[in-house]
Amino acid sequence: MKLLTIIGARPQFIKASVVSRAIADQAGLSEVIIHTGQHFDANMSDIFFDQLGIPRPNYQLDIHGGSHGEMTGRMLSEIEQVMIKEKPDRVLVYGDTNSTLAGALAAAKLHIPVAHIEAGLRSFNMRMPEEINRILTDQVSDILFCPTQAAMENLAREGFSDKPVQVLNVGDVMQDSALFFSQRATAPRGFALSDGFVLTTLHRAENTDDPAKLEAIISALNMVHSAVAPVVLPLHPRTRAAIDRTGLTLNVHVIEPVGYLEMIWLLQRCGLVLTDSGGVQKESFFFGKACVTMRDQTEWVELVTVGANELVGADQANIVATVDRRYGQKIEDQHELYGGGQAAKRIAEYLSSK
Repeated sequence: MKLLTIIGARPQFIKASVVSRAIADQAGLSEVIIHTGQHFDANMSDIFFDQLGIPRPNYQLDIHGGSHGEMTGRMLSEIEQVMIKEKPDRVLVYGDTNSTLAGALAAAKLHIPVAHIEAGLRSFNMRMPEEINRILTDQVSDILFCPTQAAMENLAREGFSDKPVQVLNVGDVMQDSALFFSQRATAPRGFALSDGFVLTTLHRAENTDDPAKLEAIISALNMVHSAVAPVVLPLHPRTRAAIDRTGLTLNVHVIEPVGYLEMIWLLQRCGLVLTDSGGVQKESFFFGKACVTMRDQTEWVELVTVGANELVGADQANIVATVDRRYGQKIEDQHELYGGGQAAKRIAEYLSSK
């Protein structure tokens, strides 16, 4: 079976690295990789691939910038040309980016079957472009690899039980990645703080593009830094620009954006995670740290259910009080929520059987 894998954002490369390794170990499978270029930054350089041992993409489309519609349309056109040339037996897509949707649509229009890794996730917020991407990708996929039981239940409620598709709970490949790369973790250059800091990420548009929310969050971070524990914030350029536009002052430890191995190192040593990211919510769980999430919804509802994660929105007082209450708590994976690090192997074995 010839697989065509489509990825475009840094987290997708990290996920694909463990799946590609499992595919290479599985007899009867070969893989061609397209990088759309959706997230183009220094962390997509050769060093990134060398650090993680990720296969180099066979195709680099260099499509980034522009509106969601423009980006998705350009990707759809160029991915289609690669598919016509390569004639894959199946297309493999990850998650919920514009690259995911473009790859799935291009395949569906050429009648190439699609397997969706991280299928069934729902935030139930249709204002999020990721929600639209994941719902539409699920609809055109015939193999849906779910990371959790909650994702399986979402698809059942949407009628997938009555469709001619395979819906499988294989576990979360991000746990595979976290376990595999934890032995390679490295400190950010020049980092000298003692363990126990509050590791923070802040980049979601619903927070950074709303001046009132951004002001409340920055105020909360400053208060946590002074009253609970030092706050370490790897600051994305887009978030930095938003802060500068509003004239707000950050009184925390700001560091440059970090790579995946540096992020794991920080997760291993922090006392709590404060984030608005999706992936970081899970990664904090993988490394036994309590998470406080500055959003009103999450796709990872099981983390809230088991008490590993709390949603606090952009409410200043709630952020500070919850961080203070949860700081230093240890989280245990008593229910093996995400498959125990065997998701990639299960995916490769199932694809090989088809």
